[in-house]
Amino acid sequence: TFQTIAPFSLSMALVGLLESLMTAKLVDDITDTRSSKTRESWGQGVANIVTGFFGGMGGCAVIGQTMINVKGSGARSRVSTFLAGVFLLVLVVVLGDVVGLIPMAALVAVMIFVSAITFEWHSIAPRTLRRMPKSETAVMLITVAVVSATHNLAIGVGAGVLAAMALFARRVAHFATVERTVVELNGENVATYTVDGELFFASSNDLYTQFEYALDAEPDISRVIVDLHASHLWDASTIAVLDAVTEKYRRHGREVELVGLNAASIQMRERLAGKLNADG
Repeated sequence: TFQTIAPFSLSMALVGLLESLMTAKLVDDITDTRSSKTRESWGQGVANIVTGFFGGMGGCAVIGQTMINVKGSGARSRVSTFLAGVFLLVLVVVLGDVVGLIPMAALVAVMIFVSAITFEWHSIAPRTLRRMPKSETAVMLITVAVVSATHNLAIGVGAGVLAAMALFARRVAHFATVERTVVELNGENVATYTVDGELFFASSNDLYTQFEYALDAEPDISRVIVDLHASHLWDASTIAVLDAVTEKYRRHGREVELVGLNAASIQMRERLAGKLNADG
């Protein structure tokens, strides 16, 4: 039934698509060319659907065989892929009995040799690991550990992606900086806060605490300006934080002027400002 095959189908489609895209990128880097990832994805999907109607087995690009083709044989065009298919057809149809005589140990030796020459050994060298960000090393270890534990590449890739997202959010959460200066404009002392960095749910949480509310409520400060020229508002949580900052200054008797917003940030703020609290 569909309920039975759906999880396996989605898993195979995800793994096949990811491996094909990784293979295409690897070949592009080696051959100094640029392939159309969209066309590759559509082609693989349509081919697997048509193959299923004839009772065939779905497939995808494989990094190991591709590396043998590109690095070992020096292939540079799609003709090599076509010829590989022709030779495989001949081996199966014409020389099937001969292939069956090859000892399994010999095939295992070939696979080990292929793995040895295609593996990027420098990626796990101690010198490389010391230079790499710890977050990237952690993602690599998590992915390998999950794949080894579950024997499922799709689950491993999913765990790696989630780990990368979480570590990225943690890393950029403190990238936004706020600098306070007091300048004199038209005979008035104005507290100006220059915000630098991307503002989204992870980084904007600390934004609320970066303002000197009580200090700016002193009589010698007449206005507060928040300069966002070097920032971009990415989500609703940032708008909510700016609303909270504005409201707290209002309770201290100060109005806040936001300047420097780009067009996209202005549009988002006009749509959401004042509508994210309980009363909105």
